[in-house]
Amino acid sequence: MTAVKMVAAGSIAVLALVAGSTANINNNTFGNPKAPVTIEVFSDFQCPGCKAFHDKEFQQIMTDYVVPGKVYVIYRYFPLKMHPYGRACAEYACAAARVNRYQKVADALFAQQSTIAATGNMEAVANSVLTPTEQKTVQSLLKSPEVQKEIETDIQEGIAAPVPSTPTLWVTAHGKSEIVVGPINYELFKKYLETLLK
Repeated sequence: MTAVKMVAAGSIAVLALVAGSTANINNNTFGNPKAPVTIEVFSDFQCPGCKAFHDKEFQQIMTDYVVPGKVYVIYRYFPLKMHPYGRACAEYACAAARVNRYQKVADALFAQQSTIAATGNMEAVANSVLTPTEQKTVQSLLKSPEVQKEIETDIQEGIAAPVPSTPTLWVTAHGKSEIVVGPINYELFKKYLETLLK
């Protein structure tokens, strides 16, 4: 691993890596896969920092870079062991992705993060944005080998990176990948993306 370098004049620490992987995706992506920059977001649905990123900086990235076709985002499942419901939330989101409802369920899981932490009832949260038919399908997929393998593959990729905490962004451009560790200062991150897009 190369030494940490600073991007702009702030707290965005970037670690040089080998090129990122765009494998192991299933409806948990946003934007054009041919965009010049790919951002893999290693995230835990029970992580307060991940919720903050999802609610603010991710929405800004979507507006400024994903919608215009400059950035492609892949959300990676990286539940932390310290969060008792992190893995189960990842299972619901991953299973929902198989019925094209990843974003709806992910949004709901983040929106109701404190409720889930208190009650552990992520099923009710996921079901609130799914049709009865989708609910039945998602429930049947939660412990399926396909869902478990996808989550485990993301976890192992994150460990290998390594992902030191969540949220962590794995940014790939021009055949080179770098890690940006949260919390994200969006103005600095925007300057960083602009340098990659030149």
